[in-house]
Amino acid sequence: MSSPLNPSPSGAVRERSGAELTPAEIPLDPSWSATAMLRTDNAKEALGIRVLELARGRAVLDMVVRDDMANGFGIAHGGMVFTLADTAFAYACNEAETAVVASGADVTFTRATHAGDVLTATAERRWLSGRNGLYDVTITDQHGSVVAEFRGRSFATNRAIPAPA
Repeated sequence: MSSPLNPSPSGAVRERSGAELTPAEIPLDPSWSATAMLRTDNAKEALGIRVLELARGRAVLDMVVRDDMANGFGIAHGGMVFTLADTAFAYACNEAETAVVASGADVTFTRATHAGDVLTATAERRWLSGRNGLYDVTITDQHGSVVAEFRGRSFATNRAIPAPA
């Protein structure tokens, strides 16, 4: 069985009862760029996004909607929901040794969320061919209701991943 301290042979690191996976629990693997991202992702840290599960081609992240993430109507700003989905997409698609970036993304919002809600984004690879990929992300609230669906298109660059400081 895979665990954060004992990754499976595929490099998968699995969830620990909803607790955040930390860089100390996930070894830096030069063949898996998401493991470097985990150490250098300032946006994730600033927004309080947590990585709960990480595997090549799959990631589960969550975020508590804060008061400062609400728009003028008192609901979570769509950009915040998009950012959570985009971050989960980034962790799922960075599954090789080079930096992978988004070449496009679409989101459909299905339900409003509010401050205090816990949003969970589950990203999964749907297709990968050459340097291009397609990933779907489902965002749910703490009740399991779908609040948004996101589809990201990835492009694998030939750039090496930045070294963690």
